[in-house]
Amino acid sequence: MSSEAPSRAATQLRALFRMEPAPPASSEQLLGASEFLKDRLYFATLRNRPRSTVNTHYFCTDEELVYENFYADFGPLNVALVHRFCCKLNKKLKSFSLSRKKIVYYTSFDQRKRANAAFLIGAYAVISLKKTPEEAYRILLSGSNPPYLPFRDASFGNSTYNLTILDCLQGIKKALQHGFIDFKTFDADEYEHYERVENGDFNWIVPGKFLAFSGPHPKTKIENGYPLHAPEAYFPYFRKHNITTVIRLNKKIYEAKRFTDGGFDHYDLFFIDGSTPSDSILQQFLTISEEAEGAIAVHCKAGLGRTGTLIACYIMKHYRFTHSEAIAWIRMCRPGSIIGPQQHFLEEKQSMLWLQGDLFRSKQKPRLVDEDSMSRILSGLDDISISGTLNKIESNLDKYVENELEDTSEQEIKNGMTQGDKLRALKLRRQPRSATTGTLRLNTASISQGSVSPLKSSKVAAATSPSAKRISRSSHSSSSPNFKRMVGMKSATQLEKNNGTLPKITR
Repeated sequence: MSSEAPSRAATQLRALFRMEPAPPASSEQLLGASEFLKDRLYFATLRNRPRSTVNTHYFCTDEELVYENFYADFGPLNVALVHRFCCKLNKKLKSFSLSRKKIVYYTSFDQRKRANAAFLIGAYAVISLKKTPEEAYRILLSGSNPPYLPFRDASFGNSTYNLTILDCLQGIKKALQHGFIDFKTFDADEYEHYERVENGDFNWIVPGKFLAFSGPHPKTKIENGYPLHAPEAYFPYFRKHNITTVIRLNKKIYEAKRFTDGGFDHYDLFFIDGSTPSDSILQQFLTISEEAEGAIAVHCKAGLGRTGTLIACYIMKHYRFTHSEAIAWIRMCRPGSIIGPQQHFLEEKQSMLWLQGDLFRSKQKPRLVDEDSMSRILSGLDDISISGTLNKIESNLDKYVENELEDTSEQEIKNGMTQGDKLRALKLRRQPRSATTGTLRLNTASISQGSVSPLKSSKVAAATSPSAKRISRSSHSSSSPNFKRMVGMKSATQLEKNNGTLPKITR
């Protein structure tokens, strides 16, 4: 019998005779908790910080794994923090000193922290415990847990689109099914390195297929405290990770020739910051993406709203993500993505994109269709109307793009500081995280020193998902001349001088 038991009994007896309330026992604190592993792993919402006992170990990450907001957004936490949480909890479950204890992951009644904590342990249940998103969410709702606050976008004003914890868990599940991420090999340090503004500000959304990044500038320098990178700064990393195509969605800031001279295909598909793409822009993006021989780097001003929206359309079409699964996954990869009306645009386009995806897959060779274990029963819809629409779009492509670029670029310039400008400025204020725990580091070297951390090989990008390979193989066999370009490589050797590093920022 432990020495703690008599003292606890004595305390309760004294409380009884003095008519004082007895201190709550750990078992009482677990009455309303969610049980993920029987008699072993629990999730609880507690008003006071508990003390671990002989039989129970408590831990909390509310102040350790923190979402860095733009405006009123507060989650979900990014994939690096999900990975760090999974590693932390796995270590506790495997610890010899904790092997006989109940492990309780707890959070406070702060609605935002509570939602992120619930998301983290729900994600752990899907990733490590192999539970379905619905099973994990059902456990979160069990006990005496009040409802969870839904996540929102990174825009001004009231939220008009709710992203639930279940949406996020379903997004993770779908990403795992299609090989978008492997948490066993995921490099959280690398993710947090490259998401920093001074290190390139980019994230992989679909490994080997889509990289989202902040728009390049004509010259690598610091302007108003914001690090800007020239196109050439990205060349070594892009070449190393087989990025062959760059798509620009914002107004022209740098010359496209700088990318094409470096051996990359470059396309301009401009639409106004914070808005949604026209059907023509959407179809052009999908066609370019389907025909690209390598990975695609997509950017707008901040690489969040317009960029995330079009990438979401692709994964909805080719991987049958729902609009909420796509938004959830992209925000986990690149927080702040897909804003305001762009959320509702994806909801409206879901059925059309699913039909187009079914038609696209139906035209593949039977052998390739059989390889995809995640493919759905194909629709019997006649494709004449959609094909006719696509042909009409391609025939009028050059004229449409020319007119739209003239009209909308002038409108964006007149508006002054855009949504993308504001989001970029907010992201710059963030502090780097600890390389081991993921917690924010406040005492770091200033960007104004003029140096930029070197780029390194990416584990995330190295493994292209099998589904992405199949889509690319099918597209190459029937490439459309309207979108295929031959680009010169005359400057490629000269531009390799940086040897894998972003050049030093100059003022």
